[in-house]
Amino acid sequence: MSRLEGKVIVLTGAAGGIGSLVAARLQTLGAHVTGVDRARCPDCNDHIVADLADPQDLAQLAERLTVFPVDILVNVAGLQYFGPFEDQPANALRTGYLVNLVAPATLISAVLPAMRRGGSGQIVNIGSVMGSVHYPFFAAYSSAKAGLRGLSEALRREVQADGIAVTHIAPRAVRTAFNTAAINRFMTMTGMRADEPGFVADQIVKAIVDRRKDVSIGALEAFFMRLNGLFPRLVDVGLAGQAKQARRLFLP
Repeated sequence: MSRLEGKVIVLTGAAGGIGSLVAARLQTLGAHVTGVDRARCPDCNDHIVADLADPQDLAQLAERLTVFPVDILVNVAGLQYFGPFEDQPANALRTGYLVNLVAPATLISAVLPAMRRGGSGQIVNIGSVMGSVHYPFFAAYSSAKAGLRGLSEALRREVQADGIAVTHIAPRAVRTAFNTAAINRFMTMTGMRADEPGFVADQIVKAIVDRRKDVSIGALEAFFMRLNGLFPRLVDVGLAGQAKQARRLFLP
């Protein structure tokens, strides 16, 4: 029997390119998956239609989850902006931080009391390599994902005595509609590798089943994450070429 048999899982971003694949895989392992997204999720057992960028929707969802029997919360939903930081409109900047950081934190806060009382549970946060290796022209996204990584680590230390696992997964680039035409051009220019969504979904599900703490997808990316933590100025030099290429897409 799968460890996930009969588990109630709430999955944000469930209608997206990665979320839908994760939802389908979790169901095959016997989990009951409730998807959260702005659209209905055909790969889930049931769904909650909500816009995580809308503070009212987010508050209502959080209130609903306080009385919802959640065994595992999986925060997949995300937004990505690529371009000069100053060109990002203020409302888009707020939306990015809401979806990438505030929403996961809010939903975690909603489900945590019941998990503590039950002495079990799992929080799964889908971050990014860019949360550790902070890329130029992805400044808002990188900083939000850095916050999510910090939240995951601090929370893990806080709840480990309560039987609750906290899993943080850092994918590299993925071939989904998440990528704009500019991002695709940038990846081509720099030779950046992008994984297939199915591969990433498999890694996420495996990390959930194994209750892993930290998972970085890509050996080279994991190396640069460690290197950036130890020698960030060295990584500055290494990324200078990619920053120059990105500038060509946006700046004279």
